Amino acid sequence: MHPHSLVALVTLLALLTYFWMSTRVPVARRKCGINAPAMTGDPLLERTIRAHYNTLEWLPIFLVSMWLFAIYWNDLVAAGLGVVWIVGRILYALGYAADAAKRGPGFLIQTLATAVLLFGALGRIVYILATVGA
Repeated sequence: MHPHSLVALVTLLALLTYFWMSTRVPVARRKCGINAPAMTGDPLLERTIRAHYNTLEWLPIFLVSMWLFAIYWNDLVAAGLGVVWIVGRILYALGYAADAAKRGPGFLIQTLATAVLLFGALGRIVYILATVGA
């Protein structure tokens, strides 16, 4: 297997998850009877759009952290945490679309996965710089 193949696969799965969320917006629009470019007018549409946009806001933090974790720590662990992030984002999107109060568990799951990746990568890089030097 090529180095980082698992992380590459999880990267594509994360992007497919984001793509899936993007397809939920026009479905919500049709269900609510609200045509583009309107972004408001029905709570279902607004929650669906927020879940989609919030995922876009988290993607850079997650993807960069996952890749750096894989490079500096372990590909398998990074990919596993990436899958946890995807599951969290799916739970978040489904929960948020149902009721804004139901978005919490998915958000917490993806936040914890991202935090481990981010601070794990940061810690390892700082450790390497401190012990080996630039």
